[in-house]
Amino acid sequence: MLLPTGYYKLGAALAVAASFLVLLALPDRLFQRMAQARLRLFAMPARTAAITSATSTTGAAGTTSTLAFLLLAALVAAGRWGTADPLENPLPLFVWVFWWVMLATVQALTGNLWRHLNPWSGPLAILRRLTGFNIGRTPLLPMPEAIGQAPALILFFGFAWFELVSLAPEDPPGLAMVVAVYWVLTLGAMIVFGEDIWSLRGEPFSIYFRMIGMLSPFCRETASPRPATRAAHRQTLAVTWPGQACLDRPPPPLGAALLILLSLGTAAFDGFSETFTWLGAIGVNPLDFPGRSGVTGANTIGLIIAPLLLGGLYTASVFAGAWIAGERSVTTIIRLARHLVYSVLPIAVAFHAAHYLTLMLVNGQYLMAVLSDPFGLGWNLFGTAHWHVTTSFLTNLDGAKKVWIAQTAIIVTGHCLGILLAHMIALRHFGTGRRAARSQVFLALAMVFYTVFGLWLLSTPSAG
Repeated sequence: MLLPTGYYKLGAALAVAASFLVLLALPDRLFQRMAQARLRLFAMPARTAAITSATSTTGAAGTTSTLAFLLLAALVAAGRWGTADPLENPLPLFVWVFWWVMLATVQALTGNLWRHLNPWSGPLAILRRLTGFNIGRTPLLPMPEAIGQAPALILFFGFAWFELVSLAPEDPPGLAMVVAVYWVLTLGAMIVFGEDIWSLRGEPFSIYFRMIGMLSPFCRETASPRPATRAAHRQTLAVTWPGQACLDRPPPPLGAALLILLSLGTAAFDGFSETFTWLGAIGVNPLDFPGRSGVTGANTIGLIIAPLLLGGLYTASVFAGAWIAGERSVTTIIRLARHLVYSVLPIAVAFHAAHYLTLMLVNGQYLMAVLSDPFGLGWNLFGTAHWHVTTSFLTNLDGAKKVWIAQTAIIVTGHCLGILLAHMIALRHFGTGRRAARSQVFLALAMVFYTVFGLWLLSTPSAG
């Protein structure tokens, strides 16, 4: 409250708006050359056939997945039989700090890691070797095409409700039960409908992390071998514009596009639900907060409304922009809206990282300590069991200023990248920079508004 946050919000809004104006000034050819630029780093070993197969796009059925499953089993055991203190039990710290905050964010830089780290592909591969049947590869039942990604949307909303509304999402025994049940149900769905199908349409985190990975600035370029030889494909690691993969791939299915908007909407409500504005609107005194049990019903309704409002704002912005750019086909505009939703990805990741930054800085210290003694037995495996957790950096002006500047920089970077991706996609759709620019006016305004809104959420007084 001692920081001049109003100046930061104004500066952030001007920076995002300026990024849109700069793109308008670039000639189309120069912009296209920039979009196709590559910086080749070094040659890499060729991918194996298994990694380039369709199965690998949903998870590597190998050692890393099996190790991830064993780690998850150990964490669930610690949650069930370890200490009930969520700051001393590794399960809630690992789930909410490492997996949901750190791993989800870092994949925007490294690419999709979840396909190698998901805890189902390895066990399914072991079942196939033990039984001799194609368990998880040959579906037992077809998954109806008409439902699209509806199961993933329902499951992601359930996850958001459990995290943001339920009474005790960090309670170790309760969380252990939820994680175990989700793992079993997902394994069963992969056996029934097939691992590939369920990962593409039913398992929300496989879908979400795969799309986040498309923001990575790293890519692999493959040179085909000569027909007369059987040499492996040569690959080169290259650096390109973040999100280039979003341009090279077709628009996502409608359900996957809605999942991106749902993720941003639920994250925004997470911040908004703690503000004095929201608590006052639902008749709760923020200075006498009654706990989650007193706001469960109102927060459930808010969690439903927030993504609908955000989705409506996004859809209206795209339709209005496409209309003034001369596009009259509703089918084409819907396809454009599906493709432009990739521009929301960096905003979702940025808000996710900025919103949870203080959680990561504080609870990450607890996680470091707990890793040395996960079961509370007096171990000190990594020498961090007696780590002294401090929050002093949040209790002085200099530390708070550094955190706030970092959050502002993350938010602005995500929105500027979103505007860049939106312009690239629109340019490919409309063909000329002038029409592409007209189509992006309302979406750019929405991004400027959301920049200010996001920073307001981070800086306004909160309770709960």
